[in-house]
Amino acid sequence: MHIMHPQTRNGKWRRALATLPLIAALGGCDMVVMNPAGDVARQQADLILWSTGLMLLIIIPVMALTVIFAWRYRASNKDSDYAPDWDHSTALELVIWSAPLLIIIALGALTWVATHTLDPYREVGRIAAGKPVPADQKPLDVEVVSLDWKWLFIYPEQGVATVNELVVPVDRQVRFRLTSSDVMNTFYVPAMAGMIYTMAGMETKLHAVLNKPGNYAGMSANYSGAGFSGMHFRTHALDEAGFARWIASTKAAAGKLDTATYLKLEQPSERVPVMHFGTVERGLFDRAVNQCVRPGAPCMSESMHRHGHIPAPAATAAPAAAGQHPHHPSTSSTGA
Repeated sequence: MHIMHPQTRNGKWRRALATLPLIAALGGCDMVVMNPAGDVARQQADLILWSTGLMLLIIIPVMALTVIFAWRYRASNKDSDYAPDWDHSTALELVIWSAPLLIIIALGALTWVATHTLDPYREVGRIAAGKPVPADQKPLDVEVVSLDWKWLFIYPEQGVATVNELVVPVDRQVRFRLTSSDVMNTFYVPAMAGMIYTMAGMETKLHAVLNKPGNYAGMSANYSGAGFSGMHFRTHALDEAGFARWIASTKAAAGKLDTATYLKLEQPSERVPVMHFGTVERGLFDRAVNQCVRPGAPCMSESMHRHGHIPAPAATAAPAAAGQHPHHPSTSSTGA
């Protein structure tokens, strides 16, 4: 017989007691996915709750009936009916098949509606619950490039850029255009919206909004190499006046985001501090999408045009108006 030494037992109790503060700390964590600060993320959280609730309509009765049947038809219960020749019950078959079928229909309808409503390429239909997008409100355009291992944010209308810092105004739709310089990443601000991939040579889109001022976590949710663990950024939601002040202070920054600076940022580096650029070279993001930032590198859109795959891009012409961006045939454009 093995007898546990008293010191071994005491050691196990001490380790168990040491974990109690950690459990208490986790109990106070804010589950940002289920308690977000943006309307898109709020609708996504509601979709999770509705889907879970519908599935529990089957899961809970099945778990309960498993316990009830095991108890009622246990070997020691001599009062339960013994019917070895039983093989069919129309009422039971109706319940067994109709209940899951109805739940699947409800889940399908809910998912279909939510998939179209929350399509990341589609402009948001409201700022918050019961608050439609103002007719005169223009979305804020932000161009995002995932680099190794940092995030570059370009504000084309304001002419500024940042590294590892995203600042947006509260209650204003943000229209993201995203790409990657190399490895595929995932842009994710849990408080604002769901994840969206960034891929080299492609452009993806995301429309979102933040409704509460605050400082929120942003990250890459797709493993991309050695520096992945430090590929985080902060997202600051400010009121319109605060956002205007931030733009003014960023414009005063001495840094300039041009081709040479971009190529330096493109080099792998880890845990890069926040950087601000007061001026931005025009068309830099479009060249990043087309993989032709480096001098002499042919743009993907031009190469594809020469081979006759797609019509000539309009990217060589200047935008017709402030805030408009030339469309690149090499990018995704499945928005509503």
